[in-house]
Amino acid sequence: MTREIVLDTETTGLDPNKGDRVVEIGCVELVRGIRTGAVFHCYLNPERDVPDEAFRVHGLSTAFLADKPIFSQKVDDFLEFIADSPLVIHNAAFDMKFVNYELKTLGFPAIAMERAIDTMLIARKKFAGSPASLDALCKRFNIDLSGRDKHGALLDAELLADVYLELMGGRQAMLLLDPQADQKQTTTTAEIKQNRIYREPRVFAISPEEESAHAAMLSKLKTPIWAEMVS
Repeated sequence: MTREIVLDTETTGLDPNKGDRVVEIGCVELVRGIRTGAVFHCYLNPERDVPDEAFRVHGLSTAFLADKPIFSQKVDDFLEFIADSPLVIHNAAFDMKFVNYELKTLGFPAIAMERAIDTMLIARKKFAGSPASLDALCKRFNIDLSGRDKHGALLDAELLADVYLELMGGRQAMLLLDPQADQKQTTTTAEIKQNRIYREPRVFAISPEEESAHAAMLSKLKTPIWAEMVS
């Protein structure tokens, strides 16, 4: 089973080493490139104020987050959900920096960067010179953005899951749930051909009357094409 986790975070700022913290985590499970419906989502109390700049991005205020759990209360559930699966992240360096800071603060080992699949890097390579933001990619792939007036970790993870599937070849290509389906279809077709009964070609002889009527019809044609080809 190929399991991947699409992950996104919202934070109070840009640098955990300067006191910024995670305020929201959203994760979406993919199995064989299909969203299973399983998600992990939580808001987190950052134990500090949310700057106005960050609030304008995600709309999560200090007051809203005040009664939410702190990261240490959710870390076990988070780690259980992601397990050892690859992590699909847009601009992975940013989110991994924050997640690993939170983990190391609690004494947990950091998540290796090798586990991250960075969709921003994939998009920049695939569409060199074009915008590679999540918004831009959603528009490129005609993914509905009507519900995204602000950033949100779970919503962005769901959008990113659709973007990722398009980057990897398109959602239509992911509809093949059974990896043996092609082989099964080939086998079935072969069996049908092998079981088909061979029949001798049927001969439909014409009567002398039919042959005479056909010759009479041809005699009425002026410069038939086949006569020109023969001559």
